[in-house]
Amino acid sequence: MTREAVIVDAVRTPIARGKPGVGLLSGLHATELLAKPLQELVSRNHLEFADVDYLAGGCVTQAGEQSSNVTRNAWLSIGDDYTAGATTMDNQCGSAQTANHTVAAMIGAGSVDVGIACGVESMSRVHMGANVMNGPGNYLPESWPWDTPPNQFVHAERIASNRGITRAMADEFGFHSQARAARAWQEGRFDREVMSLMAPAFDADGQATGAQQTVNRDQGLRETSLSGLADLKSIMPDGVHTAGSSSQISDGAAAVLWMSAEQAQQRGLKPRARIITDCVVGTDPYFLLDGPVDATAKLFARSGMNKNDIDLFEVNEAFAAVVLSWAGVYDIDLDKVNVNGGAIALGHPVGSTGARLICTALHELERQDKSTALIAMCCGSAIGTGTIIERL
Repeated sequence: MTREAVIVDAVRTPIARGKPGVGLLSGLHATELLAKPLQELVSRNHLEFADVDYLAGGCVTQAGEQSSNVTRNAWLSIGDDYTAGATTMDNQCGSAQTANHTVAAMIGAGSVDVGIACGVESMSRVHMGANVMNGPGNYLPESWPWDTPPNQFVHAERIASNRGITRAMADEFGFHSQARAARAWQEGRFDREVMSLMAPAFDADGQATGAQQTVNRDQGLRETSLSGLADLKSIMPDGVHTAGSSSQISDGAAAVLWMSAEQAQQRGLKPRARIITDCVVGTDPYFLLDGPVDATAKLFARSGMNKNDIDLFEVNEAFAAVVLSWAGVYDIDLDKVNVNGGAIALGHPVGSTGARLICTALHELERQDKSTALIAMCCGSAIGTGTIIERL
């Protein structure tokens, strides 16, 4: 008999710049960073660590300190319980979103009562590609049949060209991401979803001081203007994307606490949301990053819903063209999309962003007293991930 899986709580760390000695979280080992939101969920929901049956976590660059099942290692690093099973998955940028699908499905199937879906990426300490560059050979065989250059900026520009997205459109999107994120912090919109934590401090030269600092705000926000963005050099020759319209290299972690509805009731915990439908779909490798378009099509087909049934959208801002392409295909009102900014302003610690988006969507639904949110992401390897959640 299928059971209902419900979200009981969700939390994320602040997102810091992914640069050693500059990023506010760069002094934390990746397992320590992921352990922070795991501990927070257990503590504030009055659980014992042994109450958690299973954890699924996302991490893209599983090398060095993020290797050997970083989700399990983060749990063990807390030192309280060893009985929970754990898996770390790589579905590229959609890893933590897929982890949420997995935990929810396992609860629905009856194999888990209490689970945590999470994700981490410490990009200041484990650089993207480290798991490829340090290994034997290229991850693509010589017989690879698709036109997929490894530089994702190439694909972002292909999407922009295909959808008629201009430099001015990309700049405007980047500007609004920063403005919305700044407003969200000013108005306290992130106060409930972002936890405060302690991390090693650095001096002006990027050297560890031996002291600890409180980190309680996202570090990637920047003062900007449309004229300032227009002056930035494009990443690709004659391209539309700049550093101001692309996601940031970042450190961060996020976690979502799932239970069966019965388990939540027994523990006196309020179910806050459930998944209406979810998907992981393939998308055209030539464009690589147009996954939100295909994921949304699958979500609407499965659920019978359409854009008018969705109150809020969280579509990852890997590049401005990714969101603008998706919005153009579905004629989405951008006033309902990433209302508190996105990865362009907040940052994109790739393995954790899927859980961060679900966390943000849940809290914003509650703040606005709305019902439904659609979360979608593009992912390397030409994948789209999608989730529709309903507030309970």
